[in-house]
Amino acid sequence: MTLARLSINSETIKQWSLEELVAGCVDAGVPGIAPWREPVEAYGLHKAARLIREAGLKVTSLCRGGFYTVAEPAQRVKALDDNRRAIDEAAELNSPVLVLVSGGLPDKDLKGARARVADALAELAPYAGERKVTLAIEPLHPMFCSDRCVVSTLGQAIDLALPFPKEQVGVVVDTYHCWWEPDLDEQIGRAGAAGRIALFQVADWITPLPEGVLLGRGQLGDGHVPLREIREKVDATGHDGPVEVEIFNAAMRERNGAEVLAEVVQRYRDHLV
Repeated sequence: MTLARLSINSETIKQWSLEELVAGCVDAGVPGIAPWREPVEAYGLHKAARLIREAGLKVTSLCRGGFYTVAEPAQRVKALDDNRRAIDEAAELNSPVLVLVSGGLPDKDLKGARARVADALAELAPYAGERKVTLAIEPLHPMFCSDRCVVSTLGQAIDLALPFPKEQVGVVVDTYHCWWEPDLDEQIGRAGAAGRIALFQVADWITPLPEGVLLGRGQLGDGHVPLREIREKVDATGHDGPVEVEIFNAAMRERNGAEVLAEVVQRYRDHLV
């Protein structure tokens, strides 16, 4: 496995603009890019699509949709409308995947919030299918359940995806969020057998976690995650898609972007290839 599968998520080098990230990836020989919606909006959607296309890069995913666990009807309509816009943006960027972070708890009704995730997928999946965009449900580590994502395990994500055509709804296998799961091998195999692995993302788990935890993902190789082992498990299912590096790390964002990218590329070679 060479750099042919490597993709850089824009949050990994957030200090760079979209234009800088595109130029940096081209210079480093990185073929894939995974922008978040905010830098795309700042640059302009149509301009961004042209910039990435003319640079010869492939968009591996767009982040993010989701956050539709709100219970209040008007807020729910607003959230679904925003997700439709996100699907349209993904289609414009020629991104095959829109990553979904389902949303946290507006109250104490965890079962109700998870049911609203399923309801939102039922509304959005056909729309995504028409635009040839796969909705990729990303389970987040349970510490994010209350504020960000009520889908906490890969198994839960697969269960939510299965009622829909695989072209419409899949799952994200993110090493940072799922490395701890006791049945991870089984669930990766299950997702692969059903054709549901829409995206594979990598970051490491380091301790102690920083205050706030969100910006505590580790550089590849700095923590406890058996990155190559998980990548091999994913590959064994027949999945051969991009390996997308998505690292939320405050210290990395304070460094020179070119240095961070060079380090990511080397760590990818050292710990995933």
